[in-house]
Amino acid sequence: MQLKSLSLKLFLLLAFLIPASYSVAQIFPDNTQTEDISTDKKKKKKDTAEKEEDFFQFKLDKFNFSFFLRLIIDIVTMLVLIRFIYFPIYRKKDFFFTFFMFNIVIFFITYLLNKVELSTGAAFGLFAVFSMLRYRTEDISAKDMTYLFIVIALGIITAVNKGNLFEICIINAIVIVMVVALDGNLFLKNEIIKNIQYDNIELVKPENQAALLEDLKKRTGLNIHKVSIGKVDYLRDTATVKIYYYEEASKQ
Repeated sequence: MQLKSLSLKLFLLLAFLIPASYSVAQIFPDNTQTEDISTDKKKKKKDTAEKEEDFFQFKLDKFNFSFFLRLIIDIVTMLVLIRFIYFPIYRKKDFFFTFFMFNIVIFFITYLLNKVELSTGAAFGLFAVFSMLRYRTEDISAKDMTYLFIVIALGIITAVNKGNLFEICIINAIVIVMVVALDGNLFLKNEIIKNIQYDNIELVKPENQAALLEDLKKRTGLNIHKVSIGKVDYLRDTATVKIYYYEEASKQ
């Protein structure tokens, strides 16, 4: 009985002392911790005050020589890609402005956000958002979307690449060379596909395939090498015909 009463007293004593120790620690916190918290708050206030003062000062901390050099490299790369590769092949002026402005705006965004210690992954997150944009007013082909992807990627690479000037130029040059090799008719001819409305319904029959091909060559003046029949309208005696020809042959 005495052992049980003694153990009960010890249990009650511990039950009383443990909460008391927590309450004392809360009432009388460690001075070093409070000093650290106060110094951190002072530093944060000082940093915010300095930032506010810097905001109203006329100085170029972020726009240094490296920034303008990166911008020149980006613009030269875009001129080569869009003016001397994309435009001579597709002859589309509509996307000339779009490609350039996407590239420049992404370049500025990623460069400035990178200067405030935003990771490259977050920059590619922005890039992914822009790359998924699809214009609702008109259809964009897969080639145009690929070029849009390339111009945004070049803006990000040139803006936030941690390498030196020579490495950035090499990366941009590799992208340009690959575009020329794959889309510049070096390895594969650029095949163009068009849908036309054809009125000679008799030649649409499978047995008249050769005559249909010759008739289309005479009418269009294109060196068509393949034809596929789409929708046939017997009420109007017309058919949708898809023609295939190479761009090199059409320019001759």
